[in-house]
Amino acid sequence: MINNWLDTIWLIPCYSLIGAMLSIAWFPAVTRKTGPRPAGYVNIFMTFCSLVHAIAALSAAWGQPAKLVSFPWLTVGGLDFTLDLQISDVTIGAIVLIVGINLLAQIYSVGYMEMDWGWGRFYALLALFEAGLCSLVLCDSLFFSYVILEILTLGTYLLVGIWYNQSLVVTGARDAFLTKRVGDLFLLVGVVGLLPLAGTWNFTEIAAWAETTDVDPTVITLVTLALMVGPMGKCAQFPLHLWLDEAMEGPLPSTVLRNSVVVATGAWVLVKLQPLLALSPITQQVMIAVGAATALGAVLISIAQIDVKRSLSYLTSAFMGLIFIAVGVDEIHSAYLLMLSHALAIALLLMSVGSIISNVVSQDLTQMGGLWSRRPISGLCFLVGAIGLIAFPPFGGFWAMVDLISPLWEKNPALAELLLLINGLMAFSLIRVFGLIWGGKPKQMTERSVEPLWLIVLPMTILAGIVLHVPHLLTAWGVITDWSVAYSSDALLLSGSSLVGLAIGGYLYINQQVTKPIQLPSVNLQNFFANDFYTPKLYKLTIVGLVDVVSHALSWFDRFFVDGVGNLFGLATLFSGQNLRYSTFGQFQLYALTIMVGIGILLLLLFNRVAI
Repeated sequence: MINNWLDTIWLIPCYSLIGAMLSIAWFPAVTRKTGPRPAGYVNIFMTFCSLVHAIAALSAAWGQPAKLVSFPWLTVGGLDFTLDLQISDVTIGAIVLIVGINLLAQIYSVGYMEMDWGWGRFYALLALFEAGLCSLVLCDSLFFSYVILEILTLGTYLLVGIWYNQSLVVTGARDAFLTKRVGDLFLLVGVVGLLPLAGTWNFTEIAAWAETTDVDPTVITLVTLALMVGPMGKCAQFPLHLWLDEAMEGPLPSTVLRNSVVVATGAWVLVKLQPLLALSPITQQVMIAVGAATALGAVLISIAQIDVKRSLSYLTSAFMGLIFIAVGVDEIHSAYLLMLSHALAIALLLMSVGSIISNVVSQDLTQMGGLWSRRPISGLCFLVGAIGLIAFPPFGGFWAMVDLISPLWEKNPALAELLLLINGLMAFSLIRVFGLIWGGKPKQMTERSVEPLWLIVLPMTILAGIVLHVPHLLTAWGVITDWSVAYSSDALLLSGSSLVGLAIGGYLYINQQVTKPIQLPSVNLQNFFANDFYTPKLYKLTIVGLVDVVSHALSWFDRFFVDGVGNLFGLATLFSGQNLRYSTFGQFQLYALTIMVGIGILLLLLFNRVAI
């Protein structure tokens, strides 16, 4: 029976798609009679079925070698489009993570979106994301992975813009879609350019080819750089990071799913392509530089934000930057641990602040405060998420960063020192958010704030329990084999950086003796961080400005040249027609004589030219 669970693992995305299709039944006419809730309940049930199937399959696949399955689709023109799947404990474990977080987010949505009537569309799009993500982790083909990523990009646009009657939501959805399209375009170039070199799009075969190939360094560098830009856009790395901030305009339950697992799709593809990327040292250096710049820059921007969702979204970009560094230095094991710890912790952090937003009806940190006595459950869950994200022993983020920093001291000590700095700044940013929401005295917006519906509190507390038990899970899975590593010099340095960040942040933002708001000595530097390094303005002056100039030039050319030439011939025809109409008499013999005279003149000219 268990083998059947494993052999039919490809059915898991189908459960979600069935739920999405059933949600279509709740169009407005039906919703007026039944209400929107049945659409949500159907999708929650289908996601629960997916979770049961995934857990059963994981128990069968644990410790077993990876199994490759192929479904032939189309062979044409020398191209073989075969859907390849890799079934292993890693891929099925990723499915359990995706489906589990989505199930909690869907239950959370029942309470958070209680008064919203767009449940059918919202839950159908969550199901689409779940199906796409599960398909992506199973897929062992670069081509079909690209197709799935395109579907997820469309899903991002639709889910962010679900409240389409609000202008900011529509603008955010559009900007998020267009920004991700830039990375997708480069990724497509890399996908097409790789096939003539490797002769395959299968990840397993690409890895085997990379071990023995002797390829032109310039060619492989160009191809791998193009393949790297795609994950840069998906993981919100500089300079393609603005879409994640714009996507915060969507409903918070979708933000939970997007910031935890959807944003990691690029990191997953990057990990699968690591054997190929390792062929180009230049690409690896670029990857490390992008990851380091994003990790440091994003965490600095996070500290300067007053919108709580924006602050956490930049921490997501920073953590994805650490994964770029891990892949760049060939530490795949660390990359997997970073993805796991980040997904659980950031989902819990977003659920915690979402419970505040649900009845405070504000995302402005300057308008919050004094909620510890009124919202202790949300506050405790936020603290659990915070210590699960940073290197705070013995939780998930701690083991992931310890696993990364140890080889960094040998390969690149500067990156190890940078990791310590970033970890401390993350701790400072998280305790800052905690202090501004739960510390201090109550304000007008928070005086009557109470814990929300149990449908919001229940998934939040369940996820907090999972985050707390990550060390036990890692021990049971054999990832943590020696707990004495927690007392190593690397672990102590990371723990020290976390404690320093927490202590400084606590003193500044929990201590009521310190005057708020806290400003940097330099106002210009403060504005520089708060305005995202002025990246939006840089976009307008460069990319947007260039497109605007080219568009105006093409518009002028079309109006005054293309239209001008067309209008000229039109006017000439109209003028000649108006004049010729006065030379008509309605007599056939006169028309025939005129034609014959004309033909005669042409023949005489032709004969004279031939005689000469």
